[in-house]
Amino acid sequence: MSHSTHRLALLEKVGYSLGDAAANLVWRGALAFLAVFYTDTYGLETMAVAALLLVVRLSDGVTDIIMGMVADRTETRWGKFRPWVLFSAPLLGIFMALTFTTPDLSPTGKLVYAYVTYICLTLAYTMNNVPYSALMGVMTPSNTERTNLSSWRFAGAFFGGFLVMVGTPVLVQLFGQGNEQLGYQYTMYLFSLLLVILLIATFKSTTERVSVSQNVSSKTQTNWLKFCSNMLLASVPLISATLFFYYRNLITGILFTVVIVVTALVIRKLLNKSEDDMTDAEQDIVDLLTNKPWLVLLGIGFLFMMFNGIKIGAAAYYFKHYVSDSISIGQMIAWWPTSIINIEGKEAFLSFYFAALLSISVVAALMTGWLVKLIGKKRLFISILLFGGLLTSLIFYIGPEDLGMLFGLGIASEFFAAIMPVLFFAMLGDAADYSEWKNKRRATGLVFSAGTFINKTGGGFAGALIVIVLGVYGYVGTDESTIELALPALKSLMSWIPGIFAVIAALLMILYPLNDRKMLSVESDLIDRRKSAS
Repeated sequence: MSHSTHRLALLEKVGYSLGDAAANLVWRGALAFLAVFYTDTYGLETMAVAALLLVVRLSDGVTDIIMGMVADRTETRWGKFRPWVLFSAPLLGIFMALTFTTPDLSPTGKLVYAYVTYICLTLAYTMNNVPYSALMGVMTPSNTERTNLSSWRFAGAFFGGFLVMVGTPVLVQLFGQGNEQLGYQYTMYLFSLLLVILLIATFKSTTERVSVSQNVSSKTQTNWLKFCSNMLLASVPLISATLFFYYRNLITGILFTVVIVVTALVIRKLLNKSEDDMTDAEQDIVDLLTNKPWLVLLGIGFLFMMFNGIKIGAAAYYFKHYVSDSISIGQMIAWWPTSIINIEGKEAFLSFYFAALLSISVVAALMTGWLVKLIGKKRLFISILLFGGLLTSLIFYIGPEDLGMLFGLGIASEFFAAIMPVLFFAMLGDAADYSEWKNKRRATGLVFSAGTFINKTGGGFAGALIVIVLGVYGYVGTDESTIELALPALKSLMSWIPGIFAVIAALLMILYPLNDRKMLSVESDLIDRRKSAS
């Protein structure tokens, strides 16, 4: 049996990591600040924002899959995926700036502008991040080295997140001088320029090495595909009723029902086709939806993004409205002299909190490779989900002046949360290998499109859930009289609500079929098969 001994150079790992640093200037900025920006700065209604975040994220499911298939079929002298990283960079920067620009429009005009710019931002992100994620799957044939590369990737991601999440509150105050709308606009101009520079560096420093074949596959099993279509149909009444209850909008429920039913029927139609009658794109879809590891990862990715998205997205509201403003950070940390660190204002608390979380995130990401060797991917994933969920849930019992305890629990839970995306994207590479091993064809871009789809969809659902819960408690961002009533919601959103999603994800992870021994066997077979083919 053969095993890959390929190792990536340090410069290439760092260069690849800069791409996710750039992506997280968008992603962490949108995830952490977009909901509160829309409700408190731009003045949109909470339920309108919830619908906006949910609708746009749901649409990403189609665009991510299309982008994955397009990237798989791209042929240039630079490779399949690297050109997309380069040419999408200016679009991503432009729409990031426009999303946080606040033209003086009517309430309806503001909502339309928010939809248009946010949709364009997510499309540009799809064009960039689906190929970027897939690039990791073809830079090295070694599943072990992919885990190390994923660690570097998310160290870069957390660095980018550090810049935007720590810098945004400070820069908004600096540039805006009391005008939050202007402050957000100039801040995002600066980050947009930086992300373009970082993406160019990623393009220049990386290389594609694993060839992606499109051979005709063997007959695939359809049990998992039938299960997916049945679950889609079964979910229609529940989800439609939920949408109608929260939005009081029958049209929203009807449109959602139509989309789900059509999707399930298309899947069933594919099942009835013989393999000879399928196009390459249709066969790619069938291969993907009959890939059990990928399906399990799809569910886990959504759940841990709900976990991360809720606790990060709720933090801006939590610090703004729940945390006491009568103490300084110097008072919070006894061993730091107040005379040296005497920062007042809730924006400073939030910025310092994000700095602490993202600093430990970089450490956790770089330790993931070592922890995988010690424990294994599957057992490590289950452990971090349970510990992260438990520590996050304990935040419910923290008072508005207990910032020391808040920071302690937040940092501890973030250590485990930061490992989740590292493992997830490394395991997507394993799912791509498994698909090639099983079906004798490979669609790396399509497999990795799940990563960006789940990131955006999970983040969108998390943001929607945050504003829905706040809306149920009567929260109106521009009305101070509603804040007191919404405080129980803020405590729950920072604690046990995200914790529940982490526990459910841990239970689902038990079903994941690829352990380390199985992946070594798959990797060995693929190496021998590629040698024979060449």
